[in-house]
Amino acid sequence: MFKSRGDIVYKCTVRLLEDTEILECEFHPSYKGKYLLEHVCQQLNLTEIDYFGLRYVDAGGQRHWLHMAKLILKQVKDASPILFSFRVKFYPPNPLLLKEDVTRFQIYLQLKRDLLHGRLYCTANEAAMLGALIIQIELGDYDPSIHVGNYVTEMRLLLRQTDVIEARIQELHREPVAGTPGGTGGVKGMSTQEAERSFLKIACQLDTYGVDPHPVKDHRGNQLYLGINHSGILTFQGSRKTHHFKWSEVHKINFEGRMFIVHLNYPEKKHTVGFKCPSGASCRHVWCCAIEQMLFFTLPSSSEASVYSGGGLFSWGTKFKYVGRTEREILERDGLLAPREPHEEGSSTGGKRKASSVPATPSTPMTSDFGYSSLPRSTHSAPLEESAADCNGGCLLSGPAVDIALACCDHLRPLPEEPKPPAPEYSLRDSFEHSSSESGATHASGGGSGGGGGAAAGAAGGGGGPLPDEWSRLAAPALQPPPRPFSLLRAFVPSFLFVWLSLALAALLLFETDWPPLRALKHKPELVALRRHYYAPLKEYLRRKVVELF
Repeated sequence: MFKSRGDIVYKCTVRLLEDTEILECEFHPSYKGKYLLEHVCQQLNLTEIDYFGLRYVDAGGQRHWLHMAKLILKQVKDASPILFSFRVKFYPPNPLLLKEDVTRFQIYLQLKRDLLHGRLYCTANEAAMLGALIIQIELGDYDPSIHVGNYVTEMRLLLRQTDVIEARIQELHREPVAGTPGGTGGVKGMSTQEAERSFLKIACQLDTYGVDPHPVKDHRGNQLYLGINHSGILTFQGSRKTHHFKWSEVHKINFEGRMFIVHLNYPEKKHTVGFKCPSGASCRHVWCCAIEQMLFFTLPSSSEASVYSGGGLFSWGTKFKYVGRTEREILERDGLLAPREPHEEGSSTGGKRKASSVPATPSTPMTSDFGYSSLPRSTHSAPLEESAADCNGGCLLSGPAVDIALACCDHLRPLPEEPKPPAPEYSLRDSFEHSSSESGATHASGGGSGGGGGAAAGAAGGGGGPLPDEWSRLAAPALQPPPRPFSLLRAFVPSFLFVWLSLALAALLLFETDWPPLRALKHKPELVALRRHYYAPLKEYLRRKVVELF
């Protein structure tokens, strides 16, 4: 006897933030992504699940976040075995404000992974302090009878863990914490909870905190790495940050083919900046990540938030529906932010603006209330040592939405770069030489990506340099200003469907109606033969199939 669809059970493996820890889970075909995430969080005693997500890699090697409102099976139908990685999806701007200790511990584990794989870019001094705090959390106070020799070497804290940094970590582990008798700024004497909070406080102030690096190219063909976090969209070249587009400056985000496009609103004028991704699938992934991060950290309410992009003359475009709570809703629920008054929900011009009054341009958030933009992200989360601040931001969607076509690629130009900082002791480029994505974890044990991430990374090194061979193969050609090239496939498929639909409608009109102008035409020998030998048998065949179906 055959099983019904509801009796079928699928098995999957979920790799946790510690690579040695996995969960074996089961789900039915009718289960959606939210079920699996809630099940994993329940096993970990996590209640603040909104900051976390599950990553997977499709058959083409493209990474994805498991969508909470879509069927699990539909998203991973080509995967065998089905493997997920439990990761931090939305890094909170201030992890010290999290309500539960267990949530902070998971954030700590994620940042520990990011530091090991080089995604958490920092100077050697910062890396030594973070490493010393990890030692303090995991080994406790320095004990000369236990901690002998170079015990730090036995623990992998950084990708490029040099003898110099290990010696400095050991020194900080031995030195008492500042504020105690003989304290010299070390970590000895810190409790596990104090060390964990200090680690989070340092990590969340780094430029690459919460950044998942994506390889892109600018209009000159220069290799960049694009990161997205709670503060906005950042670009890195070599070992330095070149741009930072804050969410309060971002007017719209969309994509066309392999082009990821950011529309910026400044008081003096508007800018449009484009980046070319290695493939269309990777570009869509970058767009989805950017949209989710922007909506999570800027929307006051997640109700009915949908975004559209990617549509062209002969393409269907992409619709993305945001699911889950936003940061403001979480903070209001936990009592860390006062609920918004009704009069606050209007836009900067006063009153509510309905979605129908705003042009439905690509990547314009389609909500029933566009007042969310009156509260920029920077006012959603309290400072590190203070409670949440009052909300007094400007309007993110303050102007009419501006469409962009690839025929206007010559307007895609970079903004003036930020001042170049002193050369750091760590190189962000190293973080991409040591690849450790979920796709690699599928074939080899001990891999796995960090919460942001895809490419895993190194720690100590120099500045920018030539691209690693792996990324050179993936990198797209330089971004060119010519108009969008003609696609034969895009033109042929709609035209083919249109022609056959027109022929079908003409046949119905000719053979199934008694319209006087067509009577003479219907009795022509050629059309009588066409009806007898082709149209009537096809009609009878379709009728039988419909009867059998119902």
